[in-house]
Amino acid sequence: MARIEGVPLKRAGFLTRLIYRFAERKVGKIPEPMMIMAHNPRIFDAVVGFEFFLDRARRVPKSIKTLGCLQAAMSIGCVF
Repeated sequence: MARIEGVPLKRAGFLTRLIYRFAERKVGKIPEPMMIMAHNPRIFDAVVGFEFFLDRARRVPKSIKTLGCLQAAMSIGCVF
């Protein structure tokens, strides 16, 4: 559980709600770190942009990117 509450769907702006829906479709639920980052629009926009372009990167096969993300998450103890 995070120290601060995330921005709920009802209080989020239009663009944030749209991004929440894309994340929910991709992951199955809205990730808690994303909801917390929504408190600061500049950080939220930067992270969303990074994730968007990371997903579109084609130099490395998607399976290798997924394994790399999983290994990094395991190394730092992240549940996502």
